[in-house]
Order: sequence, then C-alpha cells, then structure tokens
Amino acid sequence: MKKTVLVSGGAGFIGSHVTVELIEAGYDVVVADNFSNCDHTCFEGVKKITGREDIPLVEMDFCDAAAVKKIFRDYPIDAVIHFAAYKAVGESVEKPLMYYKNNLLSFMNVLEAAQEKGNFNVLFSSSATVYGEPDKVPVTEKTPRKPAISPYGNTKTMCEDILQDTVKASHGSVKGILLRYFNPIGAHPSALIGELPRGVPNNLVPFITQTAIGKRECLSIFGDDYPTPDGTGLRDFIDVVDLAKAHVFAVTRMLEGKMKKDCEIFNIGTGTPLSVMELVKAFEKVNGVKVNYRIAPRRPGDIIAIWADPTLANEEMGWKATRSIEETLAAAWAWEKHLAGK
Repeated sequence: MKKTVLVSGGAGFIGSHVTVELIEAGYDVVVADNFSNCDHTCFEGVKKITGREDIPLVEMDFCDAAAVKKIFRDYPIDAVIHFAAYKAVGESVEKPLMYYKNNLLSFMNVLEAAQEKGNFNVLFSSSATVYGEPDKVPVTEKTPRKPAISPYGNTKTMCEDILQDTVKASHGSVKGILLRYFNPIGAHPSALIGELPRGVPNNLVPFITQTAIGKRECLSIFGDDYPTPDGTGLRDFIDVVDLAKAHVFAVTRMLEGKMKKDCEIFNIGTGTPLSVMELVKAFEKVNGVKVNYRIAPRRPGDIIAIWADPTLANEEMGWKATRSIEETLAAAWAWEKHLAGK
C-alpha cells in the first residue's frame, strides 16, 4: 500500500521540490500551506512536472490546532515533513514575537497531532544556523550548537529540542529526523518551479538572477575583508533538487524502520565550500551574463565560513549531492527567465 506524506508549507520553494521528488518516488503527498509567503505558482508547476492534477492541497494555518488535527483525521498520513515557518533572519530580529509564535506553535501543533495518532514519523526542516560561527570547519553532526544570532535561528534550535524531547517522551510512538540544511539554491531543471521571493529577496541567488534580468539595479556583496581566500564569506551551496531528494531518503528510512535511533540528525550539504564572489562569477560564466554588483559593508551576524561534512548522510542514508554548481546556476537563470516570460 502506498504511504502518504503530509508536506506542511508544501507550496513554497523547498516544499514544492520535495513534493515533486516524493511523488516521483511513489509516495502519495498532501500539500498544506497558508500562502503567507508564496502563491500558487510553484504548486501549479508541481502538477505540470508530475503530470498529477489530483494532488490534495489544503489551505490552512498550522498555528490553528483544530485545523492540524482535522488534516490528520482527513488523510491517511504516515509521515509529515514540516516546512511551515517564517524564515527571514532580518525580519525575525525586527519581529521576534511573530517568529516565536508562528514557528514554535505550528510545530508543536504538528507534534501534538502526531502524538495523538501514534506510530508516527516527523521530519523537521532545520538549518546549519544552529552551528553559529563554528570553531572549525567542516561541521559534523557532533559539532556543538552555538547560541543563535537571530530569533529565526533560535526557533530552529528550539524546534530541534522540542522534537527530541517529544520523541524521548513518546517511547517509540513518535520518531524524528532533523535535516540541517546548508544553503539551498537553484531551481528544478524544468524551470517550472523555483525560488519565488515576495518583495526584495533575502537570499543571494534570487538577488543575483533578479539583478541579471534587470529587476534589481545592483547586487550588494556584504564584506570583502573576511579572512578567506578572496575576502568574501564561504558557504556550502546545495542544489534544491539534491536537497529535496535527501527528504525522500530520510522519509523512506523512517517508514522502512531503518533508523538506528528514535531521533536522528543529518547535515545536508555538498561538503565543498564556495565563496560568495566565486558564486557570482560562476553564475556570470555559466549563463553568459554580467551581474552589476558592489562591495558593501559587512552585515552583523554574517558568518565567515561554514560548510558541511556530509559523510553521515552519505553513508547512513545513501544520499549524496550530485548536481554541479554549473547545473544549479543554469537552472536558477532558466527559472528567472521563465518568470519573466523569456
């Protein structure tokens, strides 16, 4: 019998890519979203890519406990992948209560429903932000977490703790996997789904593509005086399709009873650092376009260098990042041109 996965926040950037990969791996998927940070563009793209017009879409807010319990009753859900959260670092500093209320309450509602259902699997979308500025790189899953530098980052740390405590208290009734993402970028090779920021992008690649196409006047590179080879920050940029596939590996691991512990943690990255400047230059080279950029002062809270040691995910889950940075940046540009109707 087919297993059913609920994807909360499934109409967004990562959620839509995960939905595609789950369907292509043979899962039934229920997508739920309140559309506070996206529109229907990517959900429509998912239907085109998969050829499935019948994907259930529930418009709901995960902060509404009754709505969460209802979706658990209405569908035969075997696992949930939880994306539904606010995610802009700067906004979280300005509106901490909004972030704590939304990101913690939505996840606790999911866990409460999971506990009531019993024999349930929860995959949480966490982040490398929990490592802060690491003492050494690359980081492994055993690298100590650091105090968060933003309320957004703090919600990731707190949700990790909430999941681990809930799993422990459930004595095997709820199982959990935490995936700590590094820097997801790119778009689906079909150019039918990708990152669709509302207003000014918070992430680097949409700002690059919007500048290249003329939507933005100039890209700011924050700081060129870091202690790195070219002075710009070093990051682990992972293709969103590779990232999406990691979720399929993790869900399958849960549903096939292959977990070694009731709560597991995996870093999801490439293991290869790339500087911000290298990324901009690679984008220009791959796509044959110039990006108007300027060097701006450092931003408070920006980390000098972080990248993953993905050995555990590679060996335990059998997952590995395979898409090249050239493929990733070509897909990001194709998506931007698709949005512009070019």
